[in-house]
Amino acid sequence: MLSHLWVVPAALAFALPLAAQEAAAPLPAGARYIEREFRLPAPESFPNGLDALEVYVDTPGKHPLALLTHGTSDKPQERMQLTPWSQLPQALWFARRGYVVLVIIRRGYGTSGGRQDGTYGGCRPGGSFQEAGEAAADDLRAAVIYAEKQMPEADISEVVSAGVSTGGFTQVALAAKPPAGLKAAISFAGGRGGDGKGHLCDESGVVGAFKSFGKHSRTPMLWIYSENDKWFPPEYAKKFQAAYEGAGGTDEFVLAPPDGEDGHHLYGHVAAWSNTVDQFLSAHQLLPLATPYPMPTPPPIALPAGLSERGQEAFHSFLIYGPNKAFATNGEGVFGLAVGQFAQSLADQRAMENCDKARAAKGSGSPCQIVSRGK
Repeated sequence: MLSHLWVVPAALAFALPLAAQEAAAPLPAGARYIEREFRLPAPESFPNGLDALEVYVDTPGKHPLALLTHGTSDKPQERMQLTPWSQLPQALWFARRGYVVLVIIRRGYGTSGGRQDGTYGGCRPGGSFQEAGEAAADDLRAAVIYAEKQMPEADISEVVSAGVSTGGFTQVALAAKPPAGLKAAISFAGGRGGDGKGHLCDESGVVGAFKSFGKHSRTPMLWIYSENDKWFPPEYAKKFQAAYEGAGGTDEFVLAPPDGEDGHHLYGHVAAWSNTVDQFLSAHQLLPLATPYPMPTPPPIALPAGLSERGQEAFHSFLIYGPNKAFATNGEGVFGLAVGQFAQSLADQRAMENCDKARAAKGSGSPCQIVSRGK
């Protein structure tokens, strides 16, 4: 009974041409996008440290730091297959606006070492949601310490942090005990203890944790929930807000329109929240660039045959995101893709599943096959 992790969706909302809809400033001469996966040392993360991804545009000087972190699947196998590359679309959104971004896979998830935050309590006996949130937030604090010591490109006096689901709940815990430079935190569908069917394993425990964090937090926060979130429906989101604000916490609450079949996955659809987050950061003087840089340029690879305009847009985005990715099509307009997967074999499997699902929805057509892969 854990809240659900965002997995790269079969519906390609995140891959549609958001950048084409925005004004974009050209990259400065000689500048390029840096994407670096590495092991970040953190307390109690032995032996592997934390799996982390750094993304930024390498212009001179220091740049504000943005932290991003994930949710928690109710499936153990998915928790073990987490990779920071799955949040590359969100990381690029912040990097395009002048941030140095760290995507953090918290302890015990994916290949990160240590004990998962969910084992500290919440739905499990002998603990509390507050302990789970604090354990998760410790990993983000460790990331700030690392950036201060090892990332001369990052300005840790100006930090913004964001996360989805349990990662959103982590933002609430982080804001209650913030690193010195934390200027704002963003929670997408934040919470713990959901079952995906509109129920909580311990409503009073979750609400109580929000209240406890609210007593200590004065950091500006943006909370975004969707009207059709199946893990934390609006009735619960508003109870979380009332408890948090009633204890003294400060947040801007946004109830977004329904998003797909389950609004809990709104975080994966960058275009759906881009304007809201832009406005929030701008209001707090936290937009380093008034006009974002363009998306990275995809490599010059020929389009697969038979794709519609939407399919062509998806393929161009596929070329930017990764690694461990695959694109499948039947050559007659049907396609499916998977990016940022734990292994290439998993990318192949999910791309084919997505393509076959789209083909079945169409009702006919040639069989799907993988036409492009990438590390």
